[in-house]
Amino acid sequence: MSEQHTYRVIVRGTWDGLTEESRERLLAEAAEHGLASMRFTEEGSLSYEPSPLKHFSMRYVVVSDAADGDEMAGAIAEDRAEATLRGLGHGFTGLRSTVTDLDTMKINRKPASRR
Repeated sequence: MSEQHTYRVIVRGTWDGLTEESRERLLAEAAEHGLASMRFTEEGSLSYEPSPLKHFSMRYVVVSDAADGDEMAGAIAEDRAEATLRGLGHGFTGLRSTVTDLDTMKINRKPASRR
């Protein structure tokens, strides 16, 4: 059994070819997809600004084999984003991802203060 790592992946993209219905729905739901909605989940959380309605990001938690590395985690998240956006009927282009491996991330802890 191979070692599993947990990755946080941000998938960014640009809205493209939105239908009038998609545009109206995105604008109507914009308050639900603002800064407060930014969470890393397996299902992904969508965030975007309504004005201008141009770019979006989706945040994912991906658990995969450590041997497959960051590239595989990014590909998995981009596949999830594509499926979600297509399912919602929204047009998009230019997906790209930024991956952080939580299992190898170095945490700098401040030493306890002395009193």
